Amino acid sequence: MNVTNRLSVNVGGVKIGAGAPVVIQTMTKTRTRNTSTRNTPARNTSAIIDEVARITEAGAELVRVAIPEETDLPVFAEIVKSSPIPVIADVHFNPRIALGAIEQGAAKLRINPGNIGSTNNLKEIASKAKERKIPIRIGVNSGSLPTYILERFTHPTTDAIVTTLSDYVKMFEDFGFTDLVVSAKTSDARRTIEVYRALFEKFPYPLHLGVTEAGLPFEGAIRSTAAMAPLLLDGIGDTIRISLAGPAEQEVEACWELLSSLGLRTRGPKLIVCPTCGRTEIDVIELARKVKNRLKEIKQPITVAVMGCVVNGPGEAREADYGIAGGKGKGAIFRKGVVVKSIPEGELVDELVGLIERDLTQ
Repeated sequence: MNVTNRLSVNVGGVKIGAGAPVVIQTMTKTRTRNTSTRNTPARNTSAIIDEVARITEAGAELVRVAIPEETDLPVFAEIVKSSPIPVIADVHFNPRIALGAIEQGAAKLRINPGNIGSTNNLKEIASKAKERKIPIRIGVNSGSLPTYILERFTHPTTDAIVTTLSDYVKMFEDFGFTDLVVSAKTSDARRTIEVYRALFEKFPYPLHLGVTEAGLPFEGAIRSTAAMAPLLLDGIGDTIRISLAGPAEQEVEACWELLSSLGLRTRGPKLIVCPTCGRTEIDVIELARKVKNRLKEIKQPITVAVMGCVVNGPGEAREADYGIAGGKGKGAIFRKGVVVKSIPEGELVDELVGLIERDLTQ
């Protein structure tokens, strides 16, 4: 689809929208406080900072941090100061937290206008964000639509979600605030596709893609990919999060895998692995696990094949930048289609990784 006249925002130096590369983000999972006592100051600052460091290493370009209570704002400020990537404040229900997050250096604000308070509260937030030149993501979820919308549409249909966002966007436009990112998440892949196609046609603002409550890592990644791949291939979506009930690093890895598979972004090795069958005479799965682990530190976009089948193995290995084609207890190592050497199975990983590392450091 045409991106002409699409708008962009700047999130702490990261451009989103108007044809910029799709930006990967995630959200910290560490509890803000290590006690259930609401009045006790949070003490998990260092744990969250460590998590942000791991997320960044995995390839996240933006990170969102929840701020449940006003007493958590000092923690948020410390995270902002230490984070190597821009930090987004995730705020619900309390407009004072939103204003405080802006004061503490948030690079962007994520709010659901339906639960943040009165129009005057929202206007004040928009005014402060405009003053500090930070964008706001207006996000709605299918499970938290306003009462007047549900009374009108009965269920969280596509029209109900789009109407809700239209009302919120108009409100901010009336405030004179247009530094917006828009999102509307559902837990259903087909509904998500319908909603975002409608949003793309209706608004020029950058779109944040995601499937809410997607699930555990395996099924969650599949559901998210089912929803986002058709949209991304149509040029719809400017920033993404794959929301998984698992570590934030897995979300980031899944995002990169999705974008890489679609040819939209590249980062690090792409591993092609034989699924194995009755013809396999080498431990392909264990080899692939070892290769993946050994190549974690490599950021260059290379393709590495680990194959164990005499039918497709040699051909696939030749097509990759580097590859292993295995036989009975042994295998051949390929570079750019040329056999480098044939060696016993136990030496394959060390030889392959050593070859790659030598090539990439020359």
